[in-house]
Amino acid sequence: MTRPTIIYDGECRFCTWSADRIRKLDRRESFEVLPRQQPGLDYRFPILTQSDFNTGLRLIHLDGRIDVGANAVYQIYRTLPPYQLIAWVYRLPLLHHVFRLGYWFIARYRHHLGRIDPALACDDEGCIISYGDRQSALQDS
Repeated sequence: MTRPTIIYDGECRFCTWSADRIRKLDRRESFEVLPRQQPGLDYRFPILTQSDFNTGLRLIHLDGRIDVGANAVYQIYRTLPPYQLIAWVYRLPLLHHVFRLGYWFIARYRHHLGRIDPALACDDEGCIISYGDRQSALQDS
């Protein structure tokens, strides 16, 4: 791995939209951005088999550390111009909790965002039951 890797839910249109936005902003190609459903990802990152992707995207650092959800978004945007100039607000105690709550809400209800923006609407099974829930069900059976 030569650069940090962002892993997102590739069956979620909002998540895909967000990943595309990061790719567009990442002009220096500082991150590798991959959908969770990419073949071979569990082999490359075995720790992902234990991850609940309903809690948000993952940022895997070069040293193996993993940031999840709002913390991952903060770590990503603090390296992207011009956002690195304002990313510090995430670390302010009250705002930190507001951002985490906001991220939790979006992650929890991401498959319903089509009601807000039709471009984010889901029209397949990936929106009925999320990848994380399907993986959990497979492990339980």
